[in-house]
Parts: sequence; C-alpha cells; structure tokens
Amino acid sequence: MKNPVKRVAAIHDLSGFGRASLTVVIPILSTMGIQVCPLPTAVLSTHSKFKNYHFVDLTDQMDDYIHHWKELGLSFDAIYSGFLGSHRQINTVMDFMSHFSQEDQLIVVDPVLGDDGSLYGPLSEDMVREMQSLIRKADVITPNLTEASLLLDKAYAPYISLPEIKDWIAALAEKGPRIVIVTGIHENEDRSKTSVIAYNKKDDRFWKVICEYLPASYPGTGDAFTSVIVGSLLQGDSLPIALDRAVQFISLGVRATFGYSYDTNEGILLERILSNLRSSVQISSYEILD
Repeated sequence: MKNPVKRVAAIHDLSGFGRASLTVVIPILSTMGIQVCPLPTAVLSTHSKFKNYHFVDLTDQMDDYIHHWKELGLSFDAIYSGFLGSHRQINTVMDFMSHFSQEDQLIVVDPVLGDDGSLYGPLSEDMVREMQSLIRKADVITPNLTEASLLLDKAYAPYISLPEIKDWIAALAEKGPRIVIVTGIHENEDRSKTSVIAYNKKDDRFWKVICEYLPASYPGTGDAFTSVIVGSLLQGDSLPIALDRAVQFISLGVRATFGYSYDTNEGILLERILSNLRSSVQISSYEILD
C-alpha cells in the first residue's frame, strides 16, 4: 500500500540535549511534510561535544525493534542513516535496508565519523572500516571533508584543491553511491569561505554552492543539512536545488544564532527558522563545475 505521505526510516542516535541527530531530523522532515519513523541507535544525555556525556549503546535492542516493524509490514519511501552507536550496527542497518527495500526508494547514508581531522569520541577505526561497506548500499552519501578522507583512507588536510576534491568525490561514487555530497570544503587557505560540492554519477555532473564563513561552529548542522537534502529529494527537487535549499537553511540558522551570547554546543536556533522550509525555493547560488 502506498503511504499517503512520504515516510522515512531515520536510523540515528537520540541526544537529550543539544540540537543534533533525531532532535534535528524529526522536526525538519516533519516540517517538510514527511513522516519520520525513528530507529534509535544510541541514547546520549548530550551529543559528544559536551564533556562527560552518558552514552547508551542500543545495538542489542535494535533487532527486536526492527522485528516488530517487520511484523507490521511497514514500508518506507526513504531510509536515512546517521550516527551509529557501534560498528556492530552496520550489519543490522544493511539487513534493514535489504529487508525493507522497495521500488524507487531513496537510501541516504550520512557517514558520521568525525570532523576537523579526528574521529568523534565514541567511535573507533572499526567503525570506519564498516562504514566503507555501508556506503555501497546508498544512493546518496553526505560526508564532510574529514569523513571523505576516512572513507578513502586518505590523509586529511584542511584545504585541498578543487581538482583533488573532485577526484575524491568521483572515487567515493565508484564505491556505490550515485550521488556524493561533500560538505565543509574550504575555498581558500585562509578559510574565509567554504563550499559544498556534489556529484551525480548518472549524468557525470558536479555542482557547487559557496557558503559565507562566520567564525562559529554549531554541532548538529550536518544532521540538519542532510535532513533538508532528504526532504528536498523526496519532494522531487533536483540535486542542485536540494543543495541550494540545504545550504541556505543552514546559513540562515547560523546567522539567526550567531548574534547571541550563546553556548555554540547547543546548536543553531532551529525553532526560529523551521518555518522557512515551507517557503518558496530561492534559487540563488548553485553553479555547475567543469
């Protein structure tokens, strides 16, 4: 039976405080008119940028959780995975994707591994190796520059040239995904601007959107970015329009938050900008790369 609204299985962690993971994924996709069915991979008191957070790995609970969904005969228009609590969960997620596979389904993997050249606190090199297998099942992947280097076993550098990043992106596409979107690419060595570059293997085209830099870092923006990409593609947007919408939304969130004296670990002020996802698309910034 066809779902009356688009339905997404969201395989992510749940952080009790700090706007990240499911507390970002659910409101964004719901605002975009999409039903979110969360499959929690871990529960954290806060996301890992806070010190002394409490972490509960849900690996041993996921099979029973998924079994009930199988009994109910659920179907999903998209499967969207993010932070996984253990490398042991990779096989569980791959089995989930195989069992719930259907025609015209969108599979998006945000390979959450690290940032600024380092792995996130609870993750190990085992997760990197397993994630290299998981991306083979995806239609779309959205690594940041650190995660791209880890997936390719390349040395991380905060700045790499445009020809080199295009080679990296093409190499990631050869591993299986038809669309690769890499975020957090510095346009120049002084880091005054960053960009997002995407590649669609089907038509062999690269797209880029440039982001104005503000001197602040907000955890959870990667989750928000990929969630807008998922929602946009499910709504029928083209890849460059989806990129534009996602970058504009994150830029708006950063600007709406930046003026406050505020702990950046709390994330962008998502509640102030969600309604913008219902606005008309403002085509303004994407460009095609040679």
